[in-house]
Amino acid sequence: MGLLNRKPRSTNLPLKIEKELTVINPLGLHMRPAALFVRIASRYRCEVWISKEGEEVNGKSIMGLMMLTAGRGSKLKVRCEGVDADKAMEEVIASVIEAETGERVFSVEDAGRN
Repeated sequence: MGLLNRKPRSTNLPLKIEKELTVINPLGLHMRPAALFVRIASRYRCEVWISKEGEEVNGKSIMGLMMLTAGRGSKLKVRCEGVDADKAMEEVIASVIEAETGERVFSVEDAGRN
């Protein structure tokens, strides 16, 4: 009888969202936009990962972002996984595209949503 009364599992599965960014700033992904990215990504519970040419780093780590050495023309893939991944991706992308610094750092291509 226990199996018949079991409630179905929640359909609120964690989201996984990926976007591909191209660094368009002549200075590349330097300290100011990287710090802004980390500050905003850290507000969310989801995991944020950034990869470049097979190397993946935590998007909530300023050292990780700087280790990517993403110069102009670099292709970065941003992946957010978790319950608030959609909100995190939206705010992180918006913040670095038109950074508070007044610099345009990235252009964005949608890499999919699961």
